[in-house]
Amino acid sequence: MPNPKKKLETHNNKLHVKKDDTVFVITGKDKGKKGRVIAAYPRQNRVLVEGINMVKKHSKPSQQNPQGGIIEQEASIHVSNVMLIDPKSGKPTRVGYKVLDNGTKVRIAKASGEVID
Repeated sequence: MPNPKKKLETHNNKLHVKKDDTVFVITGKDKGKKGRVIAAYPRQNRVLVEGINMVKKHSKPSQQNPQGGIIEQEASIHVSNVMLIDPKSGKPTRVGYKVLDNGTKVRIAKASGEVID
């Protein structure tokens, strides 16, 4: 039975960030830090950022970790709490979309107008 408190959005959510983007955390306990997106979860509107939102996880001894113990790993954060880094200036920017002459849709940095991908 699904958890009623955990709201799953529809499967076609579009995120403004993708895997391997460099992002800036704008709110939360890691506010002001930069990191690389390891994974994106569009259904939950969340992203996993390298070195951000580190949590301690207690693990039982297993084949991979025979000692067991407490390990630190990243937890996901909501996509609204991160901003993409502008490739031109290195500062956080909002993301816009533009259709090029050849028909491809690309992301652009609102601050500089620079094409991101």
